[in-house]
Amino acid sequence: MFSATDTLLMHRACALARRGEGLVEPNPMVGAVVASPDGKVLGEGWHKHFGSAHAEVHALASAGQAAKNGTLYVTLEPCCHTGKTPPCTNAILSAGIRRVVVAATDPFPAVAGQGISILQKAGLQVDVGLLRDEAVRLTAPFRMFVTAKRPWMIAKWAMTLDGYLVLPKPESSSSETSQKQQWISSDTSRAVVHDLRRRADAIVIGIQTAVDDDPLLTARPAGPRPLIRVVLDRHARLPMNSRLVQTAQEFPLLVAVGPDAPEGRLKQLQDNGCEVWRSPTNRSNQMLLELVQEFARRQMTNVLVEGGTHILESFYDAGLIDEVWAFLAPRLLQKPESSAGIRKILSNTRIEAIDQTGGDLFFRGLVRHESLSR
Repeated sequence: MFSATDTLLMHRACALARRGEGLVEPNPMVGAVVASPDGKVLGEGWHKHFGSAHAEVHALASAGQAAKNGTLYVTLEPCCHTGKTPPCTNAILSAGIRRVVVAATDPFPAVAGQGISILQKAGLQVDVGLLRDEAVRLTAPFRMFVTAKRPWMIAKWAMTLDGYLVLPKPESSSSETSQKQQWISSDTSRAVVHDLRRRADAIVIGIQTAVDDDPLLTARPAGPRPLIRVVLDRHARLPMNSRLVQTAQEFPLLVAVGPDAPEGRLKQLQDNGCEVWRSPTNRSNQMLLELVQEFARRQMTNVLVEGGTHILESFYDAGLIDEVWAFLAPRLLQKPESSAGIRKILSNTRIEAIDQTGGDLFFRGLVRHESLSR
């Protein structure tokens, strides 16, 4: 059904789609290419910003009149409903396209095969499934949001060769030296993490990490939309002099507390500019599920969980880890035992990529979910 030229052009459409990463959410990343019947590229496009024209519209506009009788390659089924923009199926028909090659269908109920059906009924040849797996992976956060009603959850950590996520604290040193010594990963690895943070809607840590490390949890430089910092703090223990609280007026901070958190502490947090979210339950798994549902209500599609070890394992045990970003540093602590929870997560992760970041090894992989394959 598909030629080598078809495959080459769909690869190009997938590459174009990635240009929208961090800019189009909660919409999916989509790319499109318009080509002549003999495979000459006439126009290209991608979804550039949430609420703006879709990839097909940009590609057709780029091709202009030359699009007539051509082929449109698109990574996701064209929409057929009016949302923030008109239906892409209308634009395709108006341009005189003869053939449409679709990588993957759209799970959104207002589309879900109907876009393809409209084009076929209008007499266009529609071929579906070229590079489907790659296109599904591109739209994984969107698919999770549509099918499971929750954001895509990414677990990130750095660890030593023997599996430790925390280095011993220095006995005495300047604050700057102390900060450097508690980092396991390299400068290059941390730059990769900041790039990931720029694409996320929220970043989550536990209260122990907040107290021990006193992190800032910002993306440097900042991303295109606000990054909400989230601390899981059942008893509202977050210190008022922490960097998180002290910067709450500048960078959004959500403190997730349990039903029994002291009212006085909650008022202090709110007076310092923090938002407080109260769970209806103290049960760990249920609290996490309720929090993730709150993320979904806020239209979040990408959430980063940075630990510590207990929080990472808790999210995993609740079925709330979809992707893993792990940095392996060339260090050995040679202590008697390391984290069984981290080993458990890694044992159920299908590695997608391995790279070197500075002196570290970087692993990225997926925890399989049925909803991703739909």
